[in-house]
Amino acid sequence: MAVRPSLACFPAEPALHDSCAMPWGVAVTPFAAADERGTPPATGDEGHLLPRCESCFAYFSILCPLNRWSWTCAVCSVDNDLPADTAARYALDGAHDPPEMRSAFVDLLLPGEEDEPAAAPTPVYVAAIDLSSSEEFLELVKSALLAALEALSPGSLFGLFTFSSKIGLYDVQGPIPIVKNVFIPYDSDGALHVDLEDVMPLCSFLAPIDSCKNSIAEALETIKPMSSWEVAASTSEGQDHVLHHTRGFGIALDVLVNYLSSEHGNAFELARIFAFLSGPPNYGPGRLDTTSFEDHNAGKAGDVDNVLRQDQISFYKNLATSAVQAGACVDIFAITNEYTDLASLKVLSVESGGSLFLYSSTDESTLPQDIYKMLSRPYAFGCVMRLRTSSQFKIANSYGHFFPDPQYMHVQHINCCDSFATYSYDFEFEKDSRFSRKTSSPILQIAFKYTVLVHHGDTSDVSNSDSRSRYSLQRRIRVRTIQYNTTANIWDLYDFVDPDVVLTILVHQVILASLSDLVEARLLLQDWLVTVITQYNKAYQNVASGGGAIDVSFLHCSQLQPLSRFVFSILLSPLLQVSSEGIHPDYRTYLQCLFSTLEPASLRQAIWPTLISYSSPDVEATVHQSLSRTVFTGESPIFLLDAYSDILVYYSPTTSSAIPFPPPRDCLLRSTIDRLKQERNKTPKLVFIHGAHDDTTAFEKYLIEDQALDGSLLTSSTGFNSFLDEVSRKVAEHGI
Repeated sequence: MAVRPSLACFPAEPALHDSCAMPWGVAVTPFAAADERGTPPATGDEGHLLPRCESCFAYFSILCPLNRWSWTCAVCSVDNDLPADTAARYALDGAHDPPEMRSAFVDLLLPGEEDEPAAAPTPVYVAAIDLSSSEEFLELVKSALLAALEALSPGSLFGLFTFSSKIGLYDVQGPIPIVKNVFIPYDSDGALHVDLEDVMPLCSFLAPIDSCKNSIAEALETIKPMSSWEVAASTSEGQDHVLHHTRGFGIALDVLVNYLSSEHGNAFELARIFAFLSGPPNYGPGRLDTTSFEDHNAGKAGDVDNVLRQDQISFYKNLATSAVQAGACVDIFAITNEYTDLASLKVLSVESGGSLFLYSSTDESTLPQDIYKMLSRPYAFGCVMRLRTSSQFKIANSYGHFFPDPQYMHVQHINCCDSFATYSYDFEFEKDSRFSRKTSSPILQIAFKYTVLVHHGDTSDVSNSDSRSRYSLQRRIRVRTIQYNTTANIWDLYDFVDPDVVLTILVHQVILASLSDLVEARLLLQDWLVTVITQYNKAYQNVASGGGAIDVSFLHCSQLQPLSRFVFSILLSPLLQVSSEGIHPDYRTYLQCLFSTLEPASLRQAIWPTLISYSSPDVEATVHQSLSRTVFTGESPIFLLDAYSDILVYYSPTTSSAIPFPPPRDCLLRSTIDRLKQERNKTPKLVFIHGAHDDTTAFEKYLIEDQALDGSLLTSSTGFNSFLDEVSRKVAEHGI
């Protein structure tokens, strides 16, 4: 569990927090194997014995003052009785201390879930495939699912499900694959004429991977796009508007979730649904009117549009609630450049703990690699997370892909959580509160309860039933209790700022603001930077140089120096581009979903790429802070640009012909690229560009400092400098 604060020293009082103008919060990656320093948790088997505060229900930790028969809660300072058996455990010598007496970061087994019967631990995966698509789309999906079958653990169950104007259920457990279809009535109120359980029992639909992998592959080969005559046969006269690309996605997912929910907790604890879409849902319940919202992300929508949009979103929000209750996590893979209204669909993946992927074409899609990576890395499911604070401050906002508990504040349910998933919080002072010498230091405690599937041995030579018996569920709890220092000095706040976490919280805030008004979100972000520079100049007025000139580059504080570039880059990002020209609205939604899950270092990479120059493929020269043409004035001929989703290798036009292009497989540059690709949770696109004969547009678009705020490319590196001049002018208006 990695926890990174935006301010490593907390402000002592509200006035100081206001004066520094910095976001105050944390970014939490709960399923990370270690903390932010690389230290793993102390582990144990007696999580049910961990004492809890009678007042705030926080957990005991090494930071809690402990007496012979009582302990004081580090979070709320209430005294709690210590039962005799617990007192005896805590009285042991240091070599036998329980984990909570050795570390403030523990990961403990909760008994009752260990060694469960074979049926319950079985992981379930269902592929929901859009048949209202092209041959190229289906070939890509088939490749992705074949890769997924290789990544899935033995003992898993797999279901193959298709949708268009009808729903297809595949039984692959017999000699040949069988598909049974159910037509979706166009005017359906959300129900089919027959239950899926009556069409095919769930036990026939969910096939064991071990014995049916070849049959699943054979079934995939039989899947074809829905032809025009099939569409015509399934629609009544006068419904010509659905004669092409009929896609009953909404009702298909609804009945699939209900189908799976009947066995939740009996046959499985978590079902992952992979939904492959080639365009917008346009048939039956859950259909989206994409004609009215072509420019819905270009600015603030009108009142009528907002009402209509809420009607569209409500279906998928209700479906997300059903998915959470059914223990289903929905990952949406949209492979299309057609407007699909992902803004309405995203709630289904966000609240169920899933992901949303967008690929503009099948030719350059990394879908097979991405789904293989997703299924190969460890993940937890059935997660519940709660963050508690000491009494002087509280959570103002929470951000991330979770389902908020309907009863308890600041309790989040996460159906599926991997080691990359990150959740952010920002804080504010309680009314009339402050930190003083008479009060205890601020305390933060994160409790993360989760379930993992544990493999107990090799399953390659055993039968299917025995294979699944080699797995069991473990219910565990991680508790991390952190004590922070405070300061009454604004310079300490600035010196201990983490710019990556500040960026993370800012991105969450501007995404939230942009959902209602893009222009207002841009103004809020620019005003924030002006305020920060104003307050910084006030704080450092005694050491300011240059004849009282306004310092817009934070020359006296290295921790603040990236902030101006970060803000400039966010303003240029498709997240906040006001003009719809060239910005696909679904791409904006995809970025919102991607950025809201990334841990701080990865998000910084996506917002402000890293540019490294090389003297040769085997010799690294310089890591550049600037992203402008000025970097080409050096002697290094090769550049590696890492923009998280894209990795570009650029050879300058004057590069010697003796240097091989593209770089050879066994060089330092290639090994660096391979490492970056391996570390990513999404496969980056790799592009090699030679300035002498290739189109350099893909590389130049990342030279952010050469662009104006409207995204146009300038002939000289004046974009960022002009932006700083404008900020300086606004700061001067504040009286600096």
